[in-house]
Amino acid sequence: MGKENFFAEPNEGLDRVDGRAKVTGAAKYSAEYEFDKLAYGVLVESKIAKGKITLLDAKSAERAPGVLAVIWHANAPKIPGYEPGDNPAKPPATSQPHRVFYDDKIYFSGQPVALVVADTYERALHAASLVKVTYEKAAHETDLHKNIQNAAAPKRGSDYKRGEVDGYKKAPVILEAEYTMPIEVHNPMELHSTIAFWNGDKLTVYDKTQGVKSTQKSLMDAFKLKEENVQVHADFVGGGFGSGLRTWPHVIATVMAAKKLNRPIKVVLTRPQMFTMVGYRPYAIQKIGLGATADGKLVGITHEATAMTSTYEEFTEGVVNMSRFMYACPNVNTVYKIAPLDMSTPTWKRGPGEATGAFALESAMDEMAYKVGLDPIAFRLLNYAETDPQRNLPWSSKFLKEAYQLGADKIGWNKRNPALRSMKEGDWLVGYGMASGVFNAGRGRATVKAILSKNGSMVIQSAVSDSGPGTATAMVGIASEAMGLAPNKIMFEMGDSSLPPGPTQGGSTTVSTLGSAVYEVCVAVQQKLLEMTAAKDGSAFKNTKLAEVTFKDGMMTLTGNSSTAISMIDVLKENNLNELEVTKESQAGDERQKYSIYSFSVHFTKVHVHSLTGVVKVKEAVTVADAGKIINKKTAGNQMIGGVVGGIGMALMEEAVVDHRYGKIINNNLADYHVPVHADVPHIDALFVDIKDPIINPIGSKGLGEIAIVGYAAALANAVYHATGKRIRELPITPDKLIG
Repeated sequence: MGKENFFAEPNEGLDRVDGRAKVTGAAKYSAEYEFDKLAYGVLVESKIAKGKITLLDAKSAERAPGVLAVIWHANAPKIPGYEPGDNPAKPPATSQPHRVFYDDKIYFSGQPVALVVADTYERALHAASLVKVTYEKAAHETDLHKNIQNAAAPKRGSDYKRGEVDGYKKAPVILEAEYTMPIEVHNPMELHSTIAFWNGDKLTVYDKTQGVKSTQKSLMDAFKLKEENVQVHADFVGGGFGSGLRTWPHVIATVMAAKKLNRPIKVVLTRPQMFTMVGYRPYAIQKIGLGATADGKLVGITHEATAMTSTYEEFTEGVVNMSRFMYACPNVNTVYKIAPLDMSTPTWKRGPGEATGAFALESAMDEMAYKVGLDPIAFRLLNYAETDPQRNLPWSSKFLKEAYQLGADKIGWNKRNPALRSMKEGDWLVGYGMASGVFNAGRGRATVKAILSKNGSMVIQSAVSDSGPGTATAMVGIASEAMGLAPNKIMFEMGDSSLPPGPTQGGSTTVSTLGSAVYEVCVAVQQKLLEMTAAKDGSAFKNTKLAEVTFKDGMMTLTGNSSTAISMIDVLKENNLNELEVTKESQAGDERQKYSIYSFSVHFTKVHVHSLTGVVKVKEAVTVADAGKIINKKTAGNQMIGGVVGGIGMALMEEAVVDHRYGKIINNNLADYHVPVHADVPHIDALFVDIKDPIINPIGSKGLGEIAIVGYAAALANAVYHATGKRIRELPITPDKLIG
């Protein structure tokens, strides 16, 4: 089969292969497994933001009914991986993930200080309330604005310069503006949860993780175990958005308790604990300087960003990266700094870094378009980068112009009166906005095993987890197309660290990485089938190349000669095989040395803003992805729609509020931390350019999970500006900011 024929026909995609299991409750998540002698752990949290524990009184808790143990730093088992030893490469205690129950130091409000274990959850919860902790408080700092002077370049970062620093200042038209992104919390429906148990020196863990192999490696490192002695399961994950990309302290605490008590332990975080124990999008302050000629050609871009991290660990992300290459501009410089605060470590949240940076850059681009009197699309097209100006390389593919046209046509952009506050429907001001998005299109390494059975079915295996995008569905679709088998003949097995190593699901790389491995293992299976068939005396397939064979409906045929058809089942039977097993490792080559490989998007939105109350309603949303060949338009559409929903939350409501007097998040629940509900979300049109990328991988598909949200908040803010004439540069856009 030739690669050029792969997915040559339009493919709307399969229904989710795990959909029935999820909607009927048959799907089991990490907290839903039952084991004999299962005990329950509840974490006790620090009430201060900085200081140390002077006394932890657990006597009342230990005497409470059903309590099995209260674990804290004074009695916790030693974790081998926590000790720096004599390895000079081991980072110091102040530059690594939080070491739970390691010492008496307090680094953030909500830090786990003890784990109460009991024979029922209710008893553990009650006993946790009986633990009394006395602290020696120290002055804390949790306000980025007040500590911005303490920000510095990260150890593994560097500033960027092309042309002249601050070259924008010499342009005829100048824009200087500051944009603020608050703390945003992932808040997936499924709470983080872990079940752990030991059998001698063998550890088994059921965990909410976006990477079973990465969690396995973290546990191997922490407890100094061999790979074959650590088993991690994540059969189903109820949303992650980045919160499942790390092995958090509660996981280590659960494993620690299971070791201490020699029985299975379950720990499920509470919703308030989700705000402090599994990361969040960090607060960031950005300054943008744009300079352009009077007719709209960009002269210079300066993008400076300062974000928060914890005092014990550096967290960085690509906030300023998009500004380096998105537009053709001779003078570009970026600066990125982080300031340590007395809060838990942030982590990646959907569209990490780029979603934050795009809000600033794409808002500023909209502002400059008004300054030079150009339509926002026309302004972007005037400064369109035909090649990557940062790396001076061609794009592997880029069809952003086509995406602009698709989205503009769908939302009716030509109906837009460009004048501010010029469009009304009753008491509502009407606005249209748009913005671009981009994210690196990566391809990592994956290994896949394929097992073709003589009953005509195929099982495909890889140690990945699925946090919601429909990984199994996409892989079944790829294998179905590649092998010429009906989708119901194919099963994809995942969520088990003992399977062939697969990638962590993050950074929009799963389909590119894993899908390529699935495709290549199917090709390897076909090659084996061809070799076995060709070896038979008188075979019509003798001296035939794989590109000359068609696989369809379970049959293999010399292309164009139907009389040569033979079923794959018969090939196995003729060779006395019950099954044919092939394992294939797949990874990128040197493509990235020759090309810049990115996925692109554009978001359009129409809003209504009430003229008296400032209430914003999103009336229409159109999102367009330029992400290579779309493997499954149903699940890809789900991804794009979900990104827009997240973007609505980012733009209009999401904000974790810190009471800096106590260093504590005060709206740590879903009543006070607002996320979009059905009433906030209009019908969303998800469109695709759907042109194969010829460079990135054999299937021609690029990631789209991140570009689904990158840029949308700016599109909405730009629409609000068009409707009201008020430019909101500090998210979220709440009514009080519009009626003043």
